[in-house]
Parts: sequence; C-alpha cells; structure tokens
Amino acid sequence: MVEKKDLDWGSLDFGYHQTDYSYEAHWKDGEWDEGGLTTDHDLHLSECAGIFHYCQEVFEGLKAYTTEEGSIVCFRPDMNASRMFDSAERLEMPGFPKDRFVEAVKEVVKANAAWVPPFGSGATLYVRPFMIGSGEVIGVAPAPEYTFRILVTPVGPYFKGGLKPIKLRVSEYDRAAPHGTGNIKAGLNYAMSLRPTMEAHRNGYAENIYLDSQSRTYIEETGGANVLFVKEDGTLVVPKSHTDSILPSITRRSLVQVAQDLGMTVDERYVTWEEVAGGEFVECGLCGTAAVISPVGQIDNKVNGADQEVVFPAGCTEIGPVMKQLRETLTGIQDGNLEDKHGWVCKIDVD
Repeated sequence: MVEKKDLDWGSLDFGYHQTDYSYEAHWKDGEWDEGGLTTDHDLHLSECAGIFHYCQEVFEGLKAYTTEEGSIVCFRPDMNASRMFDSAERLEMPGFPKDRFVEAVKEVVKANAAWVPPFGSGATLYVRPFMIGSGEVIGVAPAPEYTFRILVTPVGPYFKGGLKPIKLRVSEYDRAAPHGTGNIKAGLNYAMSLRPTMEAHRNGYAENIYLDSQSRTYIEETGGANVLFVKEDGTLVVPKSHTDSILPSITRRSLVQVAQDLGMTVDERYVTWEEVAGGEFVECGLCGTAAVISPVGQIDNKVNGADQEVVFPAGCTEIGPVMKQLRETLTGIQDGNLEDKHGWVCKIDVD
C-alpha cells in the first residue's frame, strides 16, 4: 500500500499543486521519441514556438481515483486517447499513438501514486495530457516539432458549492463557428470563452449556456461542459448539434449508457431554447470530467431584450432525482463500488 502525502485532502481546491513527476515526449522528423517521466515541471521553448503564434494546442482531462479496497484506477483513458488523436488531426498536429497515450497515463499516475487522494476524501487526481507546437515557425504553417506532456495534480470539487444547483445565463457570445473547432478539445475554444465566463461570474452566474451560432435557436453546451435535460416522464434528453459544434464528452457518453442500463428512455436530439423556456424540462445538469454532473437550478436569458427566467422544478433547490441517480451510479462505477459492466475502469498496477 502506497503511503499518501500528508495533505488536507478535504480542503483541496480545483487548482494546480505540483506533484513529483510529469511525462514528456517529443515529435520531430516524422516520429515520436521514446518519451518518459520527468521531474522538471517547466517547459523550455523558443519565443518562436508555434504554440505562441498559431495556437496549435490540444488537451485532455481525466481523473485517477482510489477505490474503497485501495486500488488506483482511471476511467476510460482509451476514450481520451481517441479524442485527443482526433483533436490533433483537426489542427494538423501529429496524433500521439493511442496505445502509448494509455500507457503514459498509467506510468505517470503510478509514479505519483502518493498524490492520488484517499477513498472518501472527495478529492481526485486530475490528469491533464496536452500537446503543443514547440518547433519554431514564423509563417502561417504547422510547427515542425511537437511536445506531448502529461501533468497530474490532486484536486477538490470543480464547483465550490458541491451538488448545490447552479445558475446559468444564455450568452450573447458565440462559442464556436458552425463546422469549426467546437467538436475538438483545443485551448483556442476555451480562450474565447474566458471573457463571457468572467462576465457571467461578475453578474452572479456560475456559467454561460451557448446557443448555436448559425441560428441562435438550439442549445449547444456551456463553456466547459455538455448539457443534459430531463422531461417530466423521466426521459433523459441529450442535445445534439446540427453544426457539429459540441465536444463529444466522454462523461456524457458514459451517462447515456448508464441511463440506458438503468432502463431510462434516452432521447439524443436537437433541443431548442424555446423548449427550455417553455418549461419542457424538470431537471437540467452539466456533465464533464471535472464535475461529473453539476445540477442546474435556473437559466436566465437577458439577450437582445429578452427577460426570461427558467426554473427547473425538480432540481431548483437540490439535485433532482434523475441527475442524482445518474451521478451516483457513474461515480459508483468509477470508485469501484458498483459493477463495471462495460470495462470502463482501468486499474493502475502500483508496486
């Protein structure tokens, strides 16, 4: 049994805390080097590195957990490997081999096993793989060299309020262009969301919810999470994007399977704002790696002279029954307390 670090695990924020090891590999002349662990947590780059000028950067996010019986596990790292490979291809970057991605995650988590929070602490080890254009480039072109890296850090809950329902607002900004880069996990998508997010915070909201930028009719997602709705009959409604602008969340896809396993009806379709404003849904939640599910109690729309306040009656004061069941089931699988029917949990062998 690995002896854990002497930390106040229950008081951790969702921030960066330097651990013992990171992982790094380099691409040059058409191939990746062997890669390996490093204790150097700084990047050493030319001022002309492609990342600084043309934003060639993709990243992922997953977590490592300590189960009740003491094992250390990750959740579906193969899916993160596939999504990062696809994101890299979209930005004309060399995809990091999917099998090597999973092995690198295992290696860096194992090396930092003492930093994986203990079971029941409410904390997890956040795993952040990322890739940047590190070679020098001055003209508009793909970088000639790339750096793949994985950092890990113990984190507490993403939203400080825990499972207290949060309040969103419809954003006057657009998140992604139709058929642009909204369906990949790249830093450039998040950079443009920073100002809307801070404006939302200054006005008392936890996040923005974005409508499609083509017609401003359909629900897409928030700045950092996919959206789920529940109808009065218990149907789970999962918004789709007709402009391919929603990130394919691994958590969302897992929750859809969990809902089906529980016998729920799942309806993956286009969802209009008018449906939401018209009271079609009794619950709403945001889903993603960081928070799993965060219940949404209210969405306000003050854009272009509108004055709408939508309250979700089954989830306005506390997490609703459907969102609660889905969250507890998925976290139970992740923690090892419920059967892993689909082989999602990846065990990390620690000596």
